[in-house]
Amino acid sequence: MFRSLRENGPALLVPAAWSVVAATVLGLVSTHALFVAHVVMSVLLVAFVVASWRDMAAGALRTWKFVIVAGTPVTLAGVVGFLARGDAVPALAAAVPADALLAVAFYGWLLLPAPAFVDTGRRDPTTARSAVYYVAAACSVAGAGVALVATSPTQVVAGVALVAVGQTAGILAATLSY
Repeated sequence: MFRSLRENGPALLVPAAWSVVAATVLGLVSTHALFVAHVVMSVLLVAFVVASWRDMAAGALRTWKFVIVAGTPVTLAGVVGFLARGDAVPALAAAVPADALLAVAFYGWLLLPAPAFVDTGRRDPTTARSAVYYVAAACSVAGAGVALVATSPTQVVAGVALVAVGQTAGILAATLSY
């Protein structure tokens, strides 16, 4: 059962994570809920990479291992950013640039998977699936660009939605091919 969760979990977690982010941007979900999601994702990322370390030793899986390893401190930057933003840890709030850390978490996860999708597409001999990976990478970069120049929450959500659709399609293509 645990192996099945490791193999299929990302296909569920990616759209769920971006949905929570979009809902938070729109004010439908509290920032505290997003903080909790960051804590949970930090734990899940570490558990996933530890449990899958040997399975992710070569090929595209090795590239994805690097994404997860790099993504863990990116996610933890979000955790610290949320802590520094609130009144929970006043000394931290005075010493840490909360908005910069939250931006690292946000843009980090918008962009980190893009090179891995390109690498996966390059390695996959199936033309249709390769195209999905390349589109996923393009959606990640384009969505980050949309979010970066956004002037309203709705525009930020449009960028997040573009990333979510692309990354979900890429993860589903990988999940269904194995």
